[in-house]
Amino acid sequence: MMSEQKNADSIDQFRRYIAERKSELKKQYALLLAQDLSRQQWDGCFQRNVVAALEQAYDEARAYMQTLPFDNTLVPVHMGLSELTRQALTAFDGFVDEFLLFVVDKHRTSCALSNFPDEHKPDNIYVNEVRRDIARLWQNFALDVNGYFLESSYRNSLNP
Repeated sequence: MMSEQKNADSIDQFRRYIAERKSELKKQYALLLAQDLSRQQWDGCFQRNVVAALEQAYDEARAYMQTLPFDNTLVPVHMGLSELTRQALTAFDGFVDEFLLFVVDKHRTSCALSNFPDEHKPDNIYVNEVRRDIARLWQNFALDVNGYFLESSYRNSLNP
């Protein structure tokens, strides 16, 4: 029972961390966009900066998660997926959609991008292309998280 409570507390802490990171992610994107605009690098700035900001956010989330005191000795694994992975990934429900709404709005209200229609008002094709890039990032992140839980579970079973 103690490991279940420890895991529940760690998942709650991870969820709070992700919720707090939303504003930081938006600031990071705004900074990346401002850097691109100051360098007059308009072409592809939507895609480039969304991917860069999310990649950094996922890296930081993975690193933070690994600092939490999970005990997955008794955590079930179903078809190669740790139950802790499933719980941890739910912390991101709505995360990307909220971020993309912010980014698209930022682009649509940017005077500096108004002369670059593809960047100022990204169309559905462009947004879907970015979503595919995000899906690749997410897939790698989810696999890394699951790998971490499975590996630490294996190590814990060797050293009870």
